[in-house]
Amino acid sequence: LKMKLKEDLNPLLLQVFRSVVWIYSAITFIPWYFFSGAGTNLERSRQIKARSVSGHPAGPYRSANSQEKLVAWLHHGVNTLDKMFEHAAKKFPQRDCLGTREVLSEEDELQPNGKVFKKVILGNYNWLSYEEAYQAAKCFGSGLTALGQKPLCNIAIICETRAEWIVASQACFMYNFPLVTLYATLGLTAIAHGLNETEITHIITSKDLLQQRLKDILCDVPRLQYIIVVDSKPTTWKDIPRGITVYSMDTVKEIGSKPENSNPMNNKIVQPQTSDIAVIMYTSGSTGIPKGVMISHGNIIAGITGMAERIPNLNESDTYIGYLPLAHVLELSAELVCISHGCRIGYSSPQTLADQSTKIKKGSKGDTSVLKPTLMAAVPEIMDRIYKNVMTKVEEMSKFQKTLFVLAYNYKMEQISKGYSTPLCDSLVFKRVRALLGGNTRVLLSGGAPLSAATQRFMNICLCCPVGQGYGLTETCGAGTISEVWDYSTGRVGAPLVCSEITLKDWEEGGYYSTDEPNPRGEILIGGPNVTMGYYKNKTKNEDFFVDENGQRWFCTGDIGEFHPDGCLKIIDRKKDLVKLQAGEYVSLGKVEAVLKNCPLIDNICAYANSDQSYVISFVVPNHKQLMLLAEQMQVKGTWEEICNSSQMEKEALRIITEAAISAKLERFEIPKKIRLSAEPWTPETGLVTDAFKLKRKELKTHYQEDIERMYGGK
Repeated sequence: LKMKLKEDLNPLLLQVFRSVVWIYSAITFIPWYFFSGAGTNLERSRQIKARSVSGHPAGPYRSANSQEKLVAWLHHGVNTLDKMFEHAAKKFPQRDCLGTREVLSEEDELQPNGKVFKKVILGNYNWLSYEEAYQAAKCFGSGLTALGQKPLCNIAIICETRAEWIVASQACFMYNFPLVTLYATLGLTAIAHGLNETEITHIITSKDLLQQRLKDILCDVPRLQYIIVVDSKPTTWKDIPRGITVYSMDTVKEIGSKPENSNPMNNKIVQPQTSDIAVIMYTSGSTGIPKGVMISHGNIIAGITGMAERIPNLNESDTYIGYLPLAHVLELSAELVCISHGCRIGYSSPQTLADQSTKIKKGSKGDTSVLKPTLMAAVPEIMDRIYKNVMTKVEEMSKFQKTLFVLAYNYKMEQISKGYSTPLCDSLVFKRVRALLGGNTRVLLSGGAPLSAATQRFMNICLCCPVGQGYGLTETCGAGTISEVWDYSTGRVGAPLVCSEITLKDWEEGGYYSTDEPNPRGEILIGGPNVTMGYYKNKTKNEDFFVDENGQRWFCTGDIGEFHPDGCLKIIDRKKDLVKLQAGEYVSLGKVEAVLKNCPLIDNICAYANSDQSYVISFVVPNHKQLMLLAEQMQVKGTWEEICNSSQMEKEALRIITEAAISAKLERFEIPKKIRLSAEPWTPETGLVTDAFKLKRKELKTHYQEDIERMYGGK
């Protein structure tokens, strides 16, 4: 319970408050305990969630619900994605499927610093039903066929997260066109590399991305013949190289619905097999050229079956908000989980998510307020932002409000850890925080990077909804583990999903063994029907995959984990992040970063160590608000850049970071001895982090080379 907030209150008043709470709890406890099922919640959280089927501490570990056999599909015989969508369209034809907000107006707003921000005013959501989405996909696929796209030949999509993405992808699954996905923010050479490696002739994109990103590389993609733009407004295109035709998505659907193209006699659909490739997903990897992961229909079906099992009572009355990149396996899987269960998906973007988001005009509503989603996926980056925003607001409250918030927070934390809920606190205190995400969220899925314990606790308490932390990789179709919603422990990623099993492999260099006490530790190996078919045209990199004597595929993740007695996994290290210091101590850079990210002064941090040096150094993106307050206290004046470059500020920031490191029990040699404050935030556009906001160590090292020399040169 180290996560408690500091109670700044007269001890006598505190005693009075506690007595009142005690009396209230005593009176309401017994009726509430029986009505709310709190006992079963606590029992559930204490249950064994997975066990080793071999009895050996190394595993393989399987979920308690799939000890005999791993699960590969949701409904019998629905073993490819086209069948899954057809099944949903038949079962929920009239239900809302994909929703998009109407843009009422756009305007430029001049900021005090002279910059111009685009602001939008958005209306209500317009919905496509399951039947309409299915028909749209069918016509679009038929149109692509008429434009010469052949089954089992790759087609690419580079597009923002929106309804058209899902319609296009379902068309490709239906007509057996393997879909190549590339992040819009990958470098231009990386995008061209992916398009050429997969021999693309047809590409699906949006007006903005064609203008801003793709236009510059069209000449570097010699096989390209057709560009399909998903925006409905027709535009005339200038400067498109000869030999390339641009069509709008609507035009392609019209071509597809012509009798000569839609006639089943002429348009023979080659139905995909379970083993056919559905998606070739390029991962923006933290190292080198991106690799294309080949994901079969069977892989995705298995992965989403495993995920769906961890979301309690998932059904057609749920609403999901989609705003993360669909080129990311977490978002694509989450949306396909929703479609397989008849939920509705409303589209959004990080810039329009909440009322306070950057593109929403003051006074108008953000997407969560209008859609009121029940389910949402978030990367830790987004949750950390919500956490910091709310905490800043709490700091600005009056003393009375602040005290009330802190007392409610700490009281609820105690109750949660016993498996109890706090309806009164929720409706009096946390309702306003919960309203930030629309007020109806019942499960938040977190994946993509580790979530700090403080942020996870905060989400549980203030948003009044459980956070399912997941762990998986593109190579395992996003599936691996997800924590159960009634498991309120932090820092763990849960038990293996019903589609996967996990083995721990000893790693001698790092000193991790399955015989370690108290818990077995080692490199995490994931096996099961969700393990993908390897990297596209990349034999050398495929050694991370292997097939066991039973014919099951496995992937070696390079992450180090430990299994707790209840069968839950905790990620404790990463093979690649281990650096040996001069005196022989091993430092895990990832561990140092995860601990220090909890410090309110830090928005982002990259730890760095050279093996010929005796200490760790760090590059830090400071929190704007906190650093400005600190500068005020220190009486340091100047622009943001000047404050970040001030050696006095650097010293003070280092002192605060060192205190945070000591209180989090980092070893002496793990604590950064010198830091560099970076005035510019790290975004995928700067090339210093991936699209999932993971650090690109090599690029960061090059970017800060001079600072590294300074910090290690004693200057």
